[in-house]
Amino acid sequence: MVVGAYPIVKLLMLGVRQVSRPLANSIKASARRSQFFKRYICLPPAQVYHWIEMKAKMRIMGFKGAQVQPLSEEVAAELGAELLGEAIVFGIGGACILAEYIRQAANSLKKEEALNSTLQSLEQQVAQLSLTVEELDARVRENNRLVHSLPQVSK
Repeated sequence: MVVGAYPIVKLLMLGVRQVSRPLANSIKASARRSQFFKRYICLPPAQVYHWIEMKAKMRIMGFKGAQVQPLSEEVAAELGAELLGEAIVFGIGGACILAEYIRQAANSLKKEEALNSTLQSLEQQVAQLSLTVEELDARVRENNRLVHSLPQVSK
């Protein structure tokens, strides 16, 4: 059953990604138009991303002390909007995975409770059967005692 579920999960995640793309694109368009959004939301992450990327590339190529030039405002705004769009898609995907995890945990908790209930019911039945067996054993002993205490009839 688990193997069959993977294609469905992949298909659902692809659907979520396709649905979240237009949302991310509209937020990116709003970010490009708004100066506040551009300056305080898009530019700082874009500059940090650019700085980290360039530092990593410089170290790989062997330039350890090279200075990284910041991006121009337009390029940084575009990169920041792209980062924001990807973060939105990633966030929606993560929320879907979290929701699925919570749903699976709830299902497993329900199954565990049902098994515990069944086990408790079976334990009660075993206890009742044990009492019944003890009662019947006592009756058999009493009947045997009565049979042995009767006077023997001679033939």
